[in-house]
Amino acid sequence: SIGTLVTSFTLLDYVVFVFMLVISAGIGVYYAFIQGGQHSSRDYLVGGRSLTAVPVALSLTASFLSAITVLGTPVEVYLYGASFILTCLTFVLMVGISSELFLPIFYRLGITSTYEYLEMRFDKAIRLFGTVLFIIQTLLYTGLVIYAPALALNQVSGIHLWGAVISTGVVCTFYCTLGGLKAVVWTDAFQVVIMVAGFLAVIIQSVLLQGGVSIIISDSAQGGRLNIWDFDPNPLRRHTFWTVIIGGAFLWTSAYGINQTQVQRYVSCKSLFHAKMSLYVNLVSLWTINLCSIFCGLCLYSVYKNCDPWTAKRVNTQDQLMPYLVLDILRAYPGIPGLFVAAVYSGTLSTVSSSVNALAAVTVTDLIRPYFSFSEQQLIWTSKGLSIFYGALCIGMAGLASLMGGLLQAAISIFGTIGGPVLGLFVLGILFPCANSKGGLAGLVSGLAISLWVCIGAQVYHPLPANTRPLTLKTHGCNFTIGLYITMHSCLSVYLYRPWLADNWYSLSYLYFCPVGTLVVIAVGLAVSLLSGGRTLKLQPGLTVVKEDLTCYKLYKTLKQKVGVKFIFYLCLCYNFCMLFYPYFQATRNADKFDLVGKYEKKSGNTNIAFCDVELDITKYQSRRTLT
Repeated sequence: SIGTLVTSFTLLDYVVFVFMLVISAGIGVYYAFIQGGQHSSRDYLVGGRSLTAVPVALSLTASFLSAITVLGTPVEVYLYGASFILTCLTFVLMVGISSELFLPIFYRLGITSTYEYLEMRFDKAIRLFGTVLFIIQTLLYTGLVIYAPALALNQVSGIHLWGAVISTGVVCTFYCTLGGLKAVVWTDAFQVVIMVAGFLAVIIQSVLLQGGVSIIISDSAQGGRLNIWDFDPNPLRRHTFWTVIIGGAFLWTSAYGINQTQVQRYVSCKSLFHAKMSLYVNLVSLWTINLCSIFCGLCLYSVYKNCDPWTAKRVNTQDQLMPYLVLDILRAYPGIPGLFVAAVYSGTLSTVSSSVNALAAVTVTDLIRPYFSFSEQQLIWTSKGLSIFYGALCIGMAGLASLMGGLLQAAISIFGTIGGPVLGLFVLGILFPCANSKGGLAGLVSGLAISLWVCIGAQVYHPLPANTRPLTLKTHGCNFTIGLYITMHSCLSVYLYRPWLADNWYSLSYLYFCPVGTLVVIAVGLAVSLLSGGRTLKLQPGLTVVKEDLTCYKLYKTLKQKVGVKFIFYLCLCYNFCMLFYPYFQATRNADKFDLVGKYEKKSGNTNIAFCDVELDITKYQSRRTLT
């Protein structure tokens, strides 16, 4: 029972958990005082642009793979199957697009806020619009991230839910305010290690308990959890190959390509090479954590395949399943449940601190510095004050998170709804030189309206099970009775009266919210720009993508410079040599053939028109002779 599991959270578990908090806070104190502190707003907000690839890469991973991943992804696999593993492919697309399209431009311009680019490319109004959208998006998402581990702590240790929410916000606001971006990056790196350790503890014990990896895979296959290759093109299906690949590529590009939280880390690197390498190293850590979380979901199903704790009312929400599993299988090992809770908490601290730092950066850069004449010291204190303000505001936003559904879907819906139109605006500015400010504003408003329409509709009218396709959960292995009739009857009453849009528009897969917003912005923005004189627009150099930004072009240019004319000369020489001796090789290959009839037919038939095998067209032949 829940009560029995809560009492298994021992003193050693609390020690492990508190140790993680002390290390995180200590990093903030170190960068605030011991290493010399911050001498300018640039030091505080972008680390003095002196960071290297590896810590930035781990920070990139920790910023969005948070407690949502630790708690939400295994439950996603448990309820709907392992098709979410296809996000590993979308990560490859995201890294390629972000490193080649967005990163070179942002780094070349030397911006602190992503939305500075929008003013350079369009105008100040669009910059302010983008800044406000980012603040709203980040506050909503961060509130959800704070709520997730508080829920886990409430489940495993009996700590009051809102006490845990407040403590989460206070700890991360503390080290973020003191240490600035450097403290955030290095605590993120430390917390990624804790997250992986928590996953491995669950995986190893589950494998030992179930008798091997093959047993877990077999149980998952029999339960339909290995439903990866579903090529159904229906956009209403919740997860298919196409929804995860296409929708995920747009979603993760909006998160890693143009989101302030990530761009702030790119531009903090000491060179463009380190910035690009941080993305590629980040790809490896993304794969690692994603694969661990998905396999944890398979372990969760293998352990509870015959007695689902959620259906059996052993947990209050589906997002409590992972903490329940941890205390169920690891309570005999004091300290390990504390390690898992530390992993959940690490994910939250990394994301919230990154968000708070990014919110302070955009507010100072976009809303304060252009309108007020502050000294560098005043800007530092303003940034720290804003960090405290946004930390408190994120705690308040956690109240809204308690009203949302599953953690993973809610988080992705928030990012897709707002991130999609903003991504479309940046793509419009970078790839289409004809796009002007009128087109950008019209496209952004249109895309945001469409995205909000479908997202709010999906919250009011939840998709039918025929589209979400939840997998079977069994309870025949439990020693109690479940009232299925009441549950089914109540579910049917919810879907009794539904408008046409509910099943044909609002049921769109939540992964498509982002592509819809992006494509609407591009289409409307281009149309309005062309109609309002966009063809005559003259841009400052460096605001759109150029071939020199592409890695493939740089490799070609480097190869050409290093190898030079000699390589081309020898290549041509080899080609001419092959062409010179090709007839000899061909004759040698055919020397064994003895075909006198074919040989003479070919010689006579092609040289003498009278002996040709095809019908002779006298008219055409005479006309050709006349012309000659």
